[in-house]
Amino acid sequence: MDHHKLVLPEHINDQNSLFGGYLLKWLDEFAYITASIDFPGHRFVTIALENVEFKHQINCGQILCFSVNKNRVGTTSVEYSVNVVGAKTPNESKRVLFATNITFVNITESGQKAPIRQ
Repeated sequence: MDHHKLVLPEHINDQNSLFGGYLLKWLDEFAYITASIDFPGHRFVTIALENVEFKHQINCGQILCFSVNKNRVGTTSVEYSVNVVGAKTPNESKRVLFATNITFVNITESGQKAPIRQ
């Protein structure tokens, strides 16, 4: 599932590029939305992000496309891959600006792991 976000001046750090915390926040939010749509009625919490490495500068005005794809479904957890590319011009959509895997676990109201119903 694809999600988009516009990088605004309030997202910029003192080096005139996107503050990495915003990218991670959006990634977590969009992956959570995807998991919630894929598995309605479940209570997901984030348990892991793999290999957080910022490879390219992201500037103000950039439109980012977050492509969230299911990798693996376990008994109580689900993993998604997330690729972030620029979306303003066709050339930008070929360069991956950031990529990682994110894992969610399904929990009960009391916080215990619960099986994912397919």
